[in-house]
Amino acid sequence: MPARRIIACLDVKGGRVVKGVRFEGHADMGDPVELAIRYRDSGADEIVIYDITASAERRVIDYSWLSAIARHLDIPLCVAGGIRSVAQAIACLEHGADKISINSPALERPEFITELAEVAGTQCVVVGVDSRMIDGAWSAFQYTGDVKTITKTARLTMDWIVEAQERGAGEIVLNCMDRDGTREGYDIAQLKAARARLSIPLVASGGAGTPADFVAAFAEADVSGALAAGILHSGAVGIADIKRAVAQAGVEVRP
Repeated sequence: MPARRIIACLDVKGGRVVKGVRFEGHADMGDPVELAIRYRDSGADEIVIYDITASAERRVIDYSWLSAIARHLDIPLCVAGGIRSVAQAIACLEHGADKISINSPALERPEFITELAEVAGTQCVVVGVDSRMIDGAWSAFQYTGDVKTITKTARLTMDWIVEAQERGAGEIVLNCMDRDGTREGYDIAQLKAARARLSIPLVASGGAGTPADFVAAFAEADVSGALAAGILHSGAVGIADIKRAVAQAGVEVRP
């Protein structure tokens, strides 16, 4: 497998980076451009930016704002935020994104995954999945950027990720909602279940608290990348610390 990726995540609301716990109580973490530059310089392998309220507000991410961030980066940039058409996705790519992540819009209209893959290529198409255990089964949620709009869908997570792969997704980001912001470690059981069903890259999201959590995600769940937000924003853990621990555990990471 290629070197595993350490991915810095910027959840943006109202033009500011925010972070909550289990998708609630978002606190201001800073300016997205400044944080993107910080993580670039710290050795992040990729930056992911989510405009977390765009889908629920029926709007698309601001392209000029996207360009302002992209012009500072020389590492891959993945963006999400209300992207519901191929034209909007292509506009994001033209304004500096390398990948397009779709979540709620894909649940609204699953064929959008295929339409986007046919035009941009599967390597550009990421499907984000917000997942929570309900009545003994992992279920997919949408419009999770605001506690007032979070909605449980009828789709089971494991069925949905397989369908997304079949429709042309090139990568799945599994956001384990019950671990989000808790710093209690990734949901290894859920990630392992997902990994067993996929042949495309899987990225772990939700729960990172220590470098050891990244080691566990790579060694036990065999994910391709691991995403972090709160621990990086707070300065509790640095990307160099994470990469050092992962390398010492015998898992390949980029310097």
